[in-house]
Amino acid sequence: MGRRLPPLNALRAFEAAARHLSFIKAADELAVTPGAVSQQVKSLEDQVGCALFRRLPRGVLLTDQGQRYSRRLTEIFDQLANATEEMRREVGPGTLTVSTMPSFAARWLIPRLGAFYQAAPGIGVRVLADTQMTDFSQGDVDVAIRYGGGKYAGLRSNLLFAEEVFPVCSPALMTGPHPLKTLADLKYHTLLHDEPNPGLHDLSWRFWLHAHAVTDIDTSRGPTFTFTHMSLQAAAAGQGVALATTAFIGDDLETGRLVRPFPDVFRSSYNYWLVYPEAAADRPKILAFRNWVLEEATRFIATQGAPAISPERAER
Repeated sequence: MGRRLPPLNALRAFEAAARHLSFIKAADELAVTPGAVSQQVKSLEDQVGCALFRRLPRGVLLTDQGQRYSRRLTEIFDQLANATEEMRREVGPGTLTVSTMPSFAARWLIPRLGAFYQAAPGIGVRVLADTQMTDFSQGDVDVAIRYGGGKYAGLRSNLLFAEEVFPVCSPALMTGPHPLKTLADLKYHTLLHDEPNPGLHDLSWRFWLHAHAVTDIDTSRGPTFTFTHMSLQAAAAGQGVALATTAFIGDDLETGRLVRPFPDVFRSSYNYWLVYPEAAADRPKILAFRNWVLEEATRFIATQGAPAISPERAER
């Protein structure tokens, strides 16, 4: 037996009018006249056998039946929109949306994307710089690169590389009245700080110096920057000493814009992970990006000396 469904136009007109509590605003949204919305709603009321709106001199209000029907229709339309978006993303390579932290995007990912375009010429890339954890059930993010523990419910995680944290500065600070030779010399120089990130304390001068048993330096002094790539830019300009990680500093060390004044490092308790939903793991564009970025990370570890992690921990 076939389904007895009201016309889609009538359902759309009612759902829009119910959200706005206005036939005029619903008409604007649907690009029709208010009279057309009113006729569609009246047709729907005739089919369901009850009034869905109370017509008032200055507008409309939903009846009790109209409120219940509106809630159900909105849920159904949202499900239809989500199902359509999922299907659109599965068909063909299309565009891959990558969400990652702004500094990682600027300092590591973007300089290497040209190689991905060559490896997968049919796939476009959209880089979304964001500090928030990605909710894959909302929006259109395909994969995320995150700095953390690697365990995320319902998601598959591939290890990219681990990190070490160490001070960097302009070569100009290695000479002068107070050259940087030991950690104690930091007391004579400006400390450059990243904006505190709850749960991620590795790039904190207070934490880093405490890990190296240095307690006589005031870590509250010095300017603070929203993102790591900003503090590194200030360091390259000779404005002070910043804390860097392996991913953010390789090119500047090679060119000599920045130097490591001390051999001291701190092994981060977090790693960089490629993260994506389990259900999407076999989509062609995600497979292409995963294979490429894991190869890039392996090459990076070999050339930059980033700490490696045992293969059995490479996927979660």
